[in-house]
Amino acid sequence: MSRSTAADHARTLARFQDAFTRALFVDAADPTDDATIAPLRSQLGFAVYRNTVIKGCIDALLANYPAVARLVGDEWMRAAAAFHARHAPPSQPCLVDYGEGFAGFLAGFPPAAGLPYLPDVAWLDRLWTEAHLAADEPPLEAARVASLTEAELANAVLTPHASARWAWFDRHPALSIWRHSRAGAAGPADDGAAFEPAWQAEGALLVRTGDAVVSMALDRAECAFLDACAGMKRLGECAAAALAADPAADLAASMARLLRAGAFTRLHVPCPPPEELPT
Repeated sequence: MSRSTAADHARTLARFQDAFTRALFVDAADPTDDATIAPLRSQLGFAVYRNTVIKGCIDALLANYPAVARLVGDEWMRAAAAFHARHAPPSQPCLVDYGEGFAGFLAGFPPAAGLPYLPDVAWLDRLWTEAHLAADEPPLEAARVASLTEAELANAVLTPHASARWAWFDRHPALSIWRHSRAGAAGPADDGAAFEPAWQAEGALLVRTGDAVVSMALDRAECAFLDACAGMKRLGECAAAALAADPAADLAASMARLLRAGAFTRLHVPCPPPEELPT
């Protein structure tokens, strides 16, 4: 087979695969579809397969967004998941990571307009998945940081742990709502009292320690500090960013909290420049 013939076959196969995928997720036929798709659409077996694929996407979204599902109920969630799946089908066979854009979808989904905190809760569900699937790394030991001089500490660079995910929610108590829903309660608390979180901004850190993903509340300064660390800023600059976010921040206490949570994995201390030789 010549190289040009092989390339033609590859393009034909790619067109068929694209058309087949569209047929699975789009009800109406596409006039640009491969000619072999129309006969497939008319077969009863294709409809069964199509429904199975959509159901798999729906089930994956319910599994990947359990806090959202508990807040809105199974029927609402399945309807939203079906709509999302048809407009954003999976890009890879494994569905454990499916639904990357679901929080953004909910932000523009009219039926979710009455639950303005729902996209933030969905984002925390997503961050949990990312933390759960992240690479294994040893957490940085606090003693390593404590051994540095003040000058070394100011110039050091802290690398966040591969599983560390954090966010600041300036409009809703997203972490409180997410924790309550993730624990298995969508409405009343176990003691029968209504769940009423303080309606204030919240920050959240999710990080995997061992086999479990744990969450920790963050203040605005701690989120700014982690943002700066992720940008490979030196600790002096990270501290300045935290104080700019909250001039009253207790940086020593925040650093201790973040180290205990396992938020970092590496510490790099640049070598001091060589002393100039006397002339």
